[in-house]
Amino acid sequence: MYKVFVNDRPIYLTSEMVYQKDSKCIPLKEADLETIVKKVAKNKWPQVYLFYPNGELILQKFKKKIPVVVAAGGLVKNEQEEILFIKRNGKWDLPKGRVENKETIEEAAIRETEEETGVEDLEIVKPLQITYHFFKRNGKLKLKETYWFEMKTNFKGTLKPQKSEGIKKVAWKNPKKTSKALHKSYANIRELFFQEINLKPLK
Repeated sequence: MYKVFVNDRPIYLTSEMVYQKDSKCIPLKEADLETIVKKVAKNKWPQVYLFYPNGELILQKFKKKIPVVVAAGGLVKNEQEEILFIKRNGKWDLPKGRVENKETIEEAAIRETEEETGVEDLEIVKPLQITYHFFKRNGKLKLKETYWFEMKTNFKGTLKPQKSEGIKKVAWKNPKKTSKALHKSYANIRELFFQEINLKPLK
């Protein structure tokens, strides 16, 4: 099962029909994504499942229904095991950005992290999960597919927020400050931490 977020609310892609009170289970072939996203965003449909019987093909079929923007980013740790955050639009986030032409996903993840934070000497440790969320650009609904990588660095220089991208602040955060920042972050970022860093879900 996959989760695709509308703001902080997930839409589930499932290969099994779901029969639950107050939930919608819609065949993927019949799904009007514009309408569904509007309903979920306005909290009119509390829980939505998009059904396709073949679990191995469901994501592929889903992505054929909507333009996809591929992005990549980093969950960066320094020598003190602090994690690198950016602050944009009043939310704490992780650095990420669009994959450009003739660029590998790994190259994009490192480039975007460097550009958005000023941190150098980044090294990829391992790939993490892929997150999905809806967004609108020029009035058109799109899907952002973000590939995440755990990274490490021994960088001790000055952090430089990329102001041209609306980034107001860059900061290293210890576990306590990380947990606090996640209260003011996005659901897909919290999910990344819960699955990869083994933090307990926030109440």
